[in-house]
Amino acid sequence: MLTIKILGSGCANCKKLEAIVRDILAKENIPAEIVKVTDYADIMAYNVMSTPGLVVNEKLLAVGRIPAPVQIIQWLNEAQGKPSGMIPLN
Repeated sequence: MLTIKILGSGCANCKKLEAIVRDILAKENIPAEIVKVTDYADIMAYNVMSTPGLVVNEKLLAVGRIPAPVQIIQWLNEAQGKPSGMIPLN
């Protein structure tokens, strides 16, 4: 199972990123635990100066932006050990 962390204080973009990730997980039937990291010291531990941040299995993938859903799907597939070229078209 993947561990996905959304780094941010709860701003609109942080909430939007979380909603997009939850939607992708449901549509792609990917088992994952989502952790919201709101403590400033914990966010800084990832060297994140601008939120939202996206961490999958302790790998920081995006900072200060909301990645395109297709990019998030690709990262999740890679984290599961699937070839990066396999991007579902659902």
